Amino acid sequence: MERSFFDHVRDVFEGIVTDLDGGLHTTAHRRGLKVWYGDAVREHYEAQLIRHEGAIALEVGFHAEYPEAEANVAVMTQLLAAEATWRAALGEEPVAGAFIGSDRWRRISEVWEEAPEPDDVDATIEVAARLADYVLAIEPLRRTG
Repeated sequence: MERSFFDHVRDVFEGIVTDLDGGLHTTAHRRGLKVWYGDAVREHYEAQLIRHEGAIALEVGFHAEYPEAEANVAVMTQLLAAEATWRAALGEEPVAGAFIGSDRWRRISEVWEEAPEPDDVDATIEVAARLADYVLAIEPLRRTG
């Protein structure tokens, strides 16, 4: 079976976040990579292809996807209380708010208007590094809540 772009992203990503403890879990598929720690699967990080403004784009960032909207708002409230900390690491690109396509879920993520080419090695590294930026900036804050 041929490995997907996101399988390669996962390989690079895992090499970047080796110093972060906590039971790393990943799942890669042809449209994305999902990352979570411990049993917090509803609070996770993703690099995924999405449809955005009529085109295929790449979203990279953090998601809170509990079935109850209130739980997602609580996660976001905690992370927004530390916004200065994660903004210092991530810059102004991330949008904090409702998930793209679901008002119930929440996100801190950015959308890259151009999806990466499947065989672009530089893009593999860039996507993995940016996803790692999110994990390294947000995961310590998420865990202290």
